[in-house]
Amino acid sequence: MKSVCLIGKPNVGKSSIFNRLIKEKKAIISDTPGVTRDRIYGIVSYNGKKFNLIDTGGIHGNHDNFDEDIIMQAEIAIFEADTILFVVDGLEDLTEADKKIRNMLKKSNKEVIVLVNKIDNDKRSNNIYNYYELGFSKVMGVSAEHNLGFNELLDYLTSDINEEDETNENILKFCFVGRPNVGKSSLINALLNESRVIVSDVAGTTRDAVDTRFTYNKEDYIVIDTAGMRKKGRIYENLEKYSLMRSMKAIDRSDVCVLVIDASTGIIEHDKHILSYCIEAGKGIVICVNKWDTVKDPNEDIKRWKKELEVYFNFVPYINFVFTSAKTKKRLNTLMPEVIKAYENNRKEIKTSLLNDVIMEAVSLHEPPSYKGKRLKIYFTHQTDSRPPKITFNVNNKNLVHFSYERYLENKLREAFDLVGTPIILQFKNKSDD
Repeated sequence: MKSVCLIGKPNVGKSSIFNRLIKEKKAIISDTPGVTRDRIYGIVSYNGKKFNLIDTGGIHGNHDNFDEDIIMQAEIAIFEADTILFVVDGLEDLTEADKKIRNMLKKSNKEVIVLVNKIDNDKRSNNIYNYYELGFSKVMGVSAEHNLGFNELLDYLTSDINEEDETNENILKFCFVGRPNVGKSSLINALLNESRVIVSDVAGTTRDAVDTRFTYNKEDYIVIDTAGMRKKGRIYENLEKYSLMRSMKAIDRSDVCVLVIDASTGIIEHDKHILSYCIEAGKGIVICVNKWDTVKDPNEDIKRWKKELEVYFNFVPYINFVFTSAKTKKRLNTLMPEVIKAYENNRKEIKTSLLNDVIMEAVSLHEPPSYKGKRLKIYFTHQTDSRPPKITFNVNNKNLVHFSYERYLENKLREAFDLVGTPIILQFKNKSDD
C-alpha cells in the first residue's frame, strides 16, 4: 500500500490535516507546539482507494536532544513514505526551521509536495506561489480548519493507485523482530529447512529486511527477517539508523509480528519497547522465546518463564507465547499455528447482533460508575474496522468512560470472542455526533 507522511515544524497544523484525511480524531491536537512526538499511523480511504498516512512530530530549528529524537522519527517516516507532504504555515513567512526541513527532504529523493495550510480565502490562496522558493515543483494549498482543498489533494495522491492493487496480494506476511542476535535469521532458516538467510554469531549481521516466500500446509506465506532493533541511544551510526528504518518498514508491511526473545539472556526492558511498536502498528502478535536448547531443565524452566512473561507483559494478556530452538528445531511446530491464529483474529469481523448481546449482558452485570450524578449509557455497538478489530460504541457522553470500565468491556469482548494475538481498539462516540 502506498505511504504518505506529513513533515513540518511545530504548530503548522500537521495533526489537524492528518485527522481531516483519516476522518477521525486520532492525532492529538493542541495549540502548544511540539505535542506530537512519535509517528502516528492511519489509513486514508478515498473513492475506493487507500493509502497509509504517517504523522510526525514538529521539527524545530535548534539541536536539542528532544529535537534529535523527533528528527529520528521523521527520518524513519520519510524512509517509509512514497510521497512526503511538507506542511508549512500559510500565515507566516518561511523560517530557518522550514529551510532545515527543506534541506533534509532534498536528500531523500522522494516526491515532495509543499502543502500550505491555513489557506482559507482567495487572498491567501495567492500566497502559495511564495512557497515555490523552497525548490519543490508541486505546491498545494489547504485549510484544515475549514476543510478546504482536500479533494484536490486526495485526487492527486490517489491518481497512481489502482483499486485492484489492494486485493492482488492476499498472502499472510509475518516478520521476526527483536534485539540483535536473538536468533531471528536462524528461526527463518529452521522454518525453511534451508539456509537462505545469512546466519552469524556476530550481533547485527542482518542489515536489511529480507522477504522469503515458503509453503506450510499447502498454503503460501511470506516471512520477513529484520535487523536487530537497538535502543535509541545506540543508533547514531548511519548504518544502524538505516537498519532501524528497515525494521519499522517491515513491521508496517507485515500482518503478524513475532517478537523473538533470547532464552539464554532473559527478558529486558527493550523487549517491551519493541513490542510497543508492533502494538501501535495494530499487528497480530506472537512472542517467541528462542534458544530453548540453552535451558537446563526445559520442563521446570517453561513454568518459570511463563510466569515471568505473564508478569512482564501483563499489559498484553492476549498474546500467546511459544518456546522454540532454531538450532535443534524442537517445538518449532508450535510457531506457525500461533502466527495463523493471530492473523485470523487480527482480521476478524464480528456480527453486530452478537456484539450488542455481549455488551448488553456486560452492562447488566456491572453498570458503569456514575460521575457527578451522571452515568454512561451505551446505546449501540458495532465493528467499524479490522486489522486490528475496531469496536465503536454509541454513547450518551464519551467523557464518562472511565479507563477501568473500558478495560472491563475489552475483557468481556475477549471472553466472548476469540481475539488472542491481536490488539483491539475501542472507540466511543456521542450519539449526538452522528
